[in-house]
Amino acid sequence: MMKGSDNMIQDWKQFLIPYNQSVEELKIKFKSIRNEYRKMDKYSPIEFVTGRVKKISSILDKAKKLDIPMDKISEQMEDIAGIRIMCQLVEDIDKVVNLIRDRDGKDFKIAYEKDYITNEKKSGYRSYHIIIKYPVYTAFGEKDILAEIQIRTLAMNFWATIEHSLNYKFEANMPEHIKIKLKNAAEAASKLDQEMSEIREEIIESQEIFQVKSSLIADILSELQALYFTAKINEIDEYREEFFHVQERGDFNELRNFKRRLDKLAKKYNIDTTI
Repeated sequence: MMKGSDNMIQDWKQFLIPYNQSVEELKIKFKSIRNEYRKMDKYSPIEFVTGRVKKISSILDKAKKLDIPMDKISEQMEDIAGIRIMCQLVEDIDKVVNLIRDRDGKDFKIAYEKDYITNEKKSGYRSYHIIIKYPVYTAFGEKDILAEIQIRTLAMNFWATIEHSLNYKFEANMPEHIKIKLKNAAEAASKLDQEMSEIREEIIESQEIFQVKSSLIADILSELQALYFTAKINEIDEYREEFFHVQERGDFNELRNFKRRLDKLAKKYNIDTTI
């Protein structure tokens, strides 16, 4: 397939270009969804997003393990490009899955789904996988590639990260006592997810309140800055000092009333604080 080590390196670099591009584009798409929720001061089912392209050594190892010919890797290996979406709560996973399904046929096409949450693996592994066909536009034209999206809770991800490291260390010979410990840890992670689900409403409400409060404080600071730089209001330092005391007390209603006073002050002096 490839002649000479230099050509092999160059061919692999070119081969992986669309996969690297797809990971970056998909990360931006899902981070944008998360940011939309936060800009509306709403609880986001997406906590954070990561992505990676499989290392060449891992591609070769998997191709050998699954008996995939070198010229069929792009067609048969589904996780060269991988995106991982972390959620706080188990219920958030369904929401993210539905968000992805809603984009089916628009940004990408769903090839198939694998539910390792309802159908937990024997090892204790839990996660929801969606394999997509993603169009990448390169200098050489459009190319459809396979990419894997994993959706899981923070607890599931913590366990899976540890299990992956141990599998890498022991390969196929993990000691039985470690397997037992891992299984017990998987059950503990599952229990944690269950406990968090039972106080789901309280978690969402508290985080939405925090988001609203954070946005309010950011707006107040921005307005104070705008008022300060107009140099029209002599008592602005007094307002700034008062704000620090109000913020320290942390009372939401007090912060909101302070913001209303600033709005009236800006209106009185005909100052646009939205710039």
